[in-house]
Amino acid sequence: MRRGIKWSNLYLAAVFLILYAPIFYLMFYSFNSGGSMREFESFTLEWYGEVFSDTRLLIIVLNTLVIALLSSLISTILGVIGALAIRQVRRLRSKHTLLSLNNVLIVSPDVIIGASFLILFTMIGLQLGFSSVLISHIAFSVPIVVLMVLPKLEEMSPTLIDAARDLGASRWEVLTKVTLPFIKPGIFAGFFMALTYSLDDFAVTFFVTGNGFSTLSVEIYSRARHGVSLSINALSTLLFLFTALLVVGYYFIHRRTNGKPANAEVGP
Repeated sequence: MRRGIKWSNLYLAAVFLILYAPIFYLMFYSFNSGGSMREFESFTLEWYGEVFSDTRLLIIVLNTLVIALLSSLISTILGVIGALAIRQVRRLRSKHTLLSLNNVLIVSPDVIIGASFLILFTMIGLQLGFSSVLISHIAFSVPIVVLMVLPKLEEMSPTLIDAARDLGASRWEVLTKVTLPFIKPGIFAGFFMALTYSLDDFAVTFFVTGNGFSTLSVEIYSRARHGVSLSINALSTLLFLFTALLVVGYYFIHRRTNGKPANAEVGP
């Protein structure tokens, strides 16, 4: 048994090493004064200074954050409504059909989704830019939120709602004082997952961006095509650290909210 545990630990270590080694390699050379990734000469913050002195890049960072926050907020609201609607479906077959339709968008290749949105926006005459990127990010984030919220709804005992109604609570009070507090961990999980997906997305955004509007992922790709620059390393490092910070923040929020009883205090 000990040998099995040891081999499993070695396997996990090897997997994480393969996954994170390229990222740490990129981060390491973002501090290289040599200007290339062949040989490390000396430590410098020159490339980070170049990133923060680039006005166009700072505007793109702001665009990325606005798109990510707006799409995450809207998709969380729509995802919670969708999860509540699926929860209310009584017929098992209909519920499974709705869940399958929801999951199709998650497992579909990003290239297919991006191309589909490009064709749709072209057909309806919507100009590619902020609006097209925002709509696309909302569309692929909603199924993720549904997937995070629905299990928490399934965990909730129907007796909680029955007790609230017996105490004279209206439908709105049941929703705001019983249901939403109970599924709050799932809502936070869905929001942070949608935020992370929006920040990291490239394939869908690449298809639907235009008119001078860009996001960080598309900008990094565009710069990388013109040759290796360590400013790309610095920009990628900052993006990775910001995403990691979001994950850590969600972890601590989840620890604080998970396991606490929902406040089911309602009144007539």
